[in-house]
Amino acid sequence: MPVTYATSSAAAPAVQPLGPALRRGFALRCPCCGKGRIFRGYLKVRPFCETCGLELQLQRADDAPPYFTILIVGHIVIPGMLILQQQADPPAWLQYAIWLPLALLLTVILLPRVKGALIGLQWARAMHGFGGEPGETAGQGLPPGAP
Repeated sequence: MPVTYATSSAAAPAVQPLGPALRRGFALRCPCCGKGRIFRGYLKVRPFCETCGLELQLQRADDAPPYFTILIVGHIVIPGMLILQQQADPPAWLQYAIWLPLALLLTVILLPRVKGALIGLQWARAMHGFGGEPGETAGQGLPPGAP
């Protein structure tokens, strides 16, 4: 017995523009309206946007934000360490004094921003709790009147 899939446009989740959603998420703002805040703490996601009512608790960022943060920080810190070592050959204590605080600072700054951008990605592409699971209705999690 062949498997058939729904192909009507009414069954497909609404896909939003990716660029604005990523920028808004990176700015720690709601991916839908760009005004409300995503987080109520350092990394704790608000249940709803206080401005447009988008249900934010549906997101499933899980382990992706730390992974991408480590990837970004590593690509900044490691080349810097290697270039400084090749050019100036500083003592190890100086390398530690420069790069450990920089890595920690970059991680603390980037982690919530990367998580916000991933929430924006999930919302824009109707992934995970934002309408991408089988059996969910299109546009679930969108505020009333949103496209």
